[in-house]
Amino acid sequence: MTASTCDLFDAHPDIQSCDLPMRLFGRRRAFSGLIRTVRCREDNALVKSLLSSPGQGQVLVVDGGGSLHSALIGDLIAGLGLANGWAGAVVHGAIRDSLAIDALDFGIKALGTNPRRSAKAGAGEVDVTVGFGGVVFAPGHWLCSDADGIVVAPRPLG
Repeated sequence: MTASTCDLFDAHPDIQSCDLPMRLFGRRRAFSGLIRTVRCREDNALVKSLLSSPGQGQVLVVDGGGSLHSALIGDLIAGLGLANGWAGAVVHGAIRDSLAIDALDFGIKALGTNPRRSAKAGAGEVDVTVGFGGVVFAPGHWLCSDADGIVVAPRPLG
């Protein structure tokens, strides 16, 4: 990542900025990459499947509908993302195993934590446009995340 979200927004005020108070987890405090998406609510089978595949520096955006009832990513799934070359993940929902994730060189932004596991039925959709926090996250668009926020643009910036 070459520029901070603040610098990117100052230079490109037409880009999108997420309005939600997302928490930052993992040792990778800043990450950026092309977006892949999954829409799933309280079911993380698709999240695990995607993070088990080659990430090529992409960022997985998970629209969990804002539910904090169960976690969509834990330390094992975050470890899969790290091992498979994903830059990070943004979760509109909860994660678990936050202390173990904080030890990984992986970045996650999430609404919060919950120790409860999610379902594993595979319900949801992959590579669909999702929206939350005033931002539209489209597959193939570019996302940059750091301690100050999340910005999204149709193409890489910085």
